[in-house]
Amino acid sequence: MYFESREQAGQILAAELVEKYRYENCAVVALSDGAVLVGEQIATALHCVLTMLLIEDIQVPGEDMSFGAMAQDGNFTYNGMFSTGEIEEYASEYHGYLDEQKREVFQKINRLLGDGGIISNDLLRDHIVILVSDGLSSGASIDVAVEFMKPIRVQRLVVATPTASVQAVDRLHILADELHILDVKENFMSVDHYYNQNTIPSHEDTIAKINQIVLNWR
Repeated sequence: MYFESREQAGQILAAELVEKYRYENCAVVALSDGAVLVGEQIATALHCVLTMLLIEDIQVPGEDMSFGAMAQDGNFTYNGMFSTGEIEEYASEYHGYLDEQKREVFQKINRLLGDGGIISNDLLRDHIVILVSDGLSSGASIDVAVEFMKPIRVQRLVVATPTASVQAVDRLHILADELHILDVKENFMSVDHYYNQNTIPSHEDTIAKINQIVLNWR
């Protein structure tokens, strides 16, 4: 299944979610810049807040595989698709590299956050949280988001994404209360592959927009 744009995919997901969640206390949390374009459509349909969780991925050197990712609170979460043994092996083999990457991505996150940050626990507490991605090749970003939200009391965790890999869906069944996925791929390509239009605002512009939206809800 292919989409004209992330906005179009978001409208399709919004149509699935609106009947059930239109009058509920929801918060839409985007997991990337591209996900903000999807999430805007859902938040508009549900008349709820749209915010963003800054997540930076760390790749295994020379492989198209994620070690895990760091959230804006500085906590690193290993890719949940790894076994304990695999994590120990990678952590031992790439110890120096991993530590350096953690420092670099946390510095990058802090530069982007600027004064204050994007996501507020108060906007999520006691809400149905809808985590939105524009495409999931693995469940790594959801692992990080779930870890980030553990201290926050939320009613329900819903994941919405236009497309995801079979492996990601297997992981999501463990992590989320409810899934809304338009297409599941056996052989997942890059996220951009599934959209005809791939124009995404800069990270800085996306964050500025999100902070303005959040400000309007306070």
